Amino acid sequence: MKLATIRVNGSTRAVRVDEDKAVDLGESDLVAFLRHSDWATRAADADGETYEGVLDYAPVVVAPEKVVCVGLNYRTHILEMGRELPSHPTLFSKFARALVGAYDEVTLPAASTQMDWEAELGVVIGAEVRHADTEQARAAIAGYTVLNDVTARDWQYRTTQWDQGKTFEATTPIGPWLVTADDPAVSAKGLSLTCEVDGDTVQKADTGDLVFDPATLVAYLSEIVTLVPGDVIATGTPGGVGHARKPARYLQDGSVLVTRIEGIGESRNTCRRETR
Repeated sequence: MKLATIRVNGSTRAVRVDEDKAVDLGESDLVAFLRHSDWATRAADADGETYEGVLDYAPVVVAPEKVVCVGLNYRTHILEMGRELPSHPTLFSKFARALVGAYDEVTLPAASTQMDWEAELGVVIGAEVRHADTEQARAAIAGYTVLNDVTARDWQYRTTQWDQGKTFEATTPIGPWLVTADDPAVSAKGLSLTCEVDGDTVQKADTGDLVFDPATLVAYLSEIVTLVPGDVIATGTPGGVGHARKPARYLQDGSVLVTRIEGIGESRNTCRRETR
């Protein structure tokens, strides 16, 4: 199944996305819907109001309690950089205001001149989980989505702590939907992940190359804090980012950023320079 949050008449609604329509799930957004312990059955059986035509996708999770991100998590990229594989995940976080919809504009903040792309597989939590083993962690995953951790490199590397470069407002597209974890489209070990900037393919990888897979990340994070429905884990990006190129390449006003994951979908965002 595909589940999403769409904008309707000035508010938002949680929906199941079918081939020719979206079906209302009875909640204002997907975070609220995932709080129902039987959300999967409710979603499959939903027969509420339908929405047809072009849908206006909000961030798939409008106001998650937590957005936790992982760095240095693609095996091939780490090894090609001459680094050792990490023994523990590198973690940082985002605030919910960083998130935008899959077709919304991405803001290039006036304070930064080095905005970079980072295509990532997003994991959405569907059940409260704490101190989980791998199987419990896997069962707590509602599904997967497309995310791009657009990053202000000049702010990220001001200090050894990355958060300030990672959570500028309205910079992180997520969606358009999540594909539930039981869907055959995402059951394969690895999914092709690509990023395009202005028609150029700048990143290409396979999610099977992750050092720490989604269940491992959920289990690890659940030792630190209780994960709750609607929480997001951004699992890391592969090689090909603009900051590492010679010369470096960054997103510009008008750049079109396309992030695509096999079996899930794509986001397509035009970048716009912030005006004050």
